[in-house]
Amino acid sequence: MSDRALARGVERGDRDAVAALTARCLPQIIGLATRTLRDRAEAEDVAQETFLKVWRKIAQYQPERAKLETWVARIALNLCYDRLRRRGEVLMDDDAPEPADPAVNADSAVVAGDMADRVRAAVAALAPRQRAALELCHFQELGNIEAAAVMEISVEALESLLARGRRALKASLARDHEDLLAGLTAGHGGER
Repeated sequence: MSDRALARGVERGDRDAVAALTARCLPQIIGLATRTLRDRAEAEDVAQETFLKVWRKIAQYQPERAKLETWVARIALNLCYDRLRRRGEVLMDDDAPEPADPAVNADSAVVAGDMADRVRAAVAALAPRQRAALELCHFQELGNIEAAAVMEISVEALESLLARGRRALKASLARDHEDLLAGLTAGHGGER
C-alpha cells in the first residue's frame, strides 16, 4: 500500500490501515525511543504518544515531502527530545542488555562489557544533534536522505553532524585504543 493510501486509510479510521501503519512503524519507534531515552517503559509511552499524535495529525502528512515512516519517526524523535528537555538531559545510548552468548568466556565478557561502556560513554558525551544523526544512520539504519528528513535538516548538514560525531568519537576513544584492541584480540582468540 502506498504511503498516501495508507495515510488516507488511517485518516478515515480504517482498522486495516491503522494496523498496517502500526506494524510498519512500531519497531522503529520503540528502537529509536529506547536508545534515546534509555528506558524501555518510557519508550513504550513515547510510542503510544506518537501514534496518538499521528492519528490527530495524519491529515497534515504530505507524501511528496517525506516517506510516512520518516514523518512518524520525526514525531517520535520530537517527543523524545521533549522528555529529555523536561528531565534536563540528553542521552542517546542503549542500556538494554545484550543476550548472553554461552560461547563467550567470562574474561571476554568483561572486556566486551568494558568496551561497550566506553563506547556508550563516548556517544553520551557527543552533542545531542550528533548523537541523533548517529542513532538514525547507524542504529536505525536510515539512509542520509531519510535521516536528514527526520531531523528536518539538509543532507549536507546531516553529513556534517555525522562527520563531527565520528571525529569526536574517534578522539574520545583514541586514548583507549590499545585497551580496545587488546580486548578485541583477547575476545577473538588472538585474531584480528
